[in-house]
Amino acid sequence: MKYFATIFWSVIILTVVSYVLTSMGGEAFNFGSVISIGAIFAIAAIVLGDGLLKEEE
Repeated sequence: MKYFATIFWSVIILTVVSYVLTSMGGEAFNFGSVISIGAIFAIAAIVLGDGLLKEEE
């Protein structure tokens, strides 16, 4: 469930940020590229959270 939440929120937040920035720049909004970048961001967050940033006990 935590992976689903990470992917969901990364795509939602990135979609909002991308929409605002493309609107400010006068460019067309491309949802396909936002989904692909969101997936890359979610995978990076999962790898960092579960693998690289473990607390030492």
